[in-house]
Amino acid sequence: MGEALRRPTSINVGDPKLYQDDTWRPLFAQLRRDDPVHHCEASAYGPYWSVTRYDDIFAVELDHDNYSSEIGGIQVIDQLKGQELANFIRMDPPGHTAQRRTVAPIVAPSNLANFEPLIRKRTSAVLDALPRNETFDWVELVSTNLTNMMLATLFDFPWEDRMKLTWWSDVAIANVESPDAVVHSEHERFEEMVKMGEYFRRLWDARADAPPTFDLISMLVHSEATRNLQPREFLGTLALLIVGGNDTTRNSMSAGLMALCENPEQFELVRARPELIPNLVSETIRYHTPVLHMRRTARHDVELAGRQIRKGDKVVMWYISGNRDEDKIERADEFIVDRAKPRQHLAFGAGIHRCVGDRLAEQQLRILWEEVLARDLRFEMMGPPQRLYSNFIRGIRSLPVRIVN
Repeated sequence: MGEALRRPTSINVGDPKLYQDDTWRPLFAQLRRDDPVHHCEASAYGPYWSVTRYDDIFAVELDHDNYSSEIGGIQVIDQLKGQELANFIRMDPPGHTAQRRTVAPIVAPSNLANFEPLIRKRTSAVLDALPRNETFDWVELVSTNLTNMMLATLFDFPWEDRMKLTWWSDVAIANVESPDAVVHSEHERFEEMVKMGEYFRRLWDARADAPPTFDLISMLVHSEATRNLQPREFLGTLALLIVGGNDTTRNSMSAGLMALCENPEQFELVRARPELIPNLVSETIRYHTPVLHMRRTARHDVELAGRQIRKGDKVVMWYISGNRDEDKIERADEFIVDRAKPRQHLAFGAGIHRCVGDRLAEQQLRILWEEVLARDLRFEMMGPPQRLYSNFIRGIRSLPVRIVN
């Protein structure tokens, strides 16, 4: 009885405004302390459970017998009826396993080694082209540019049209309720996704008629598990690969510079000890947490941390909260590049749904900071970041900075 009385009343951490305004920390701290598996009784997305502690999130991630990715989808908001786009992140085994296995070789360690010189060459060119003695948008000139080029390489996408990949990624993740969203209705989003599908279908058909090559489209079209995707699954799979290859890396590149500018002693520590760059990468991804949540749906009645979850309930794993769990991560609210266990975070998920491209994202970020340090570039933030209105992607839309040396 006493524990129930201490529980906070219904708290809706699914409000996108919390992340656009960067005011989410106190609510999650309260939930982790007082009601770590919290039932929000009413929201724009209906009732849902918020799982906020590291170990509880990990338990849900690993238990796909009780918590399904396929029933209801992966976001707290449901896909519009009749416009659902299936893909392997929205699947349970065995369908998930076969499709994921199709694309995994492109980010295997041997292929990442092949990518290294190309990523470094492009990163060097981007950094050397940055304006001096004037303010510029880091998101536009660095983060978007570098991830866009990598996406085009992964798909072997026509180079002159590569900005379409960024556009489709923005469309796929847009919250249509935001005044500055790139699309303003689910119908408009779906129309843009259809245009994406029409473009990719031409590439798909051409590669189906050619010998297999080592790019995502050819890998999909020549695999037994994916060659006959239904139209909505075709759109959903492409959208997943575009967003997955774009948003974690793009937003972590921006968040890393923000964190280093806001914690200059940490920037100096990395300058003095460049061997800490891999730690810096992991700490950036933890500290920022570019994917705010993933949702599961309960297959059965189940108990989690003493709470009774019913079959069909939405169960939302808030990675942003798990990555700030002081019981698991010491000084979790601080940005510390020389942590003892820098890779102890939930930002990539866990288990069978762990981000397939995590090592590629880390590679791109590592090379970026290696090349920044090689040039001894120093930056000053010239204004606040413009953040995305979203409860799913912790996005940074613009970041005005200036090179000060």
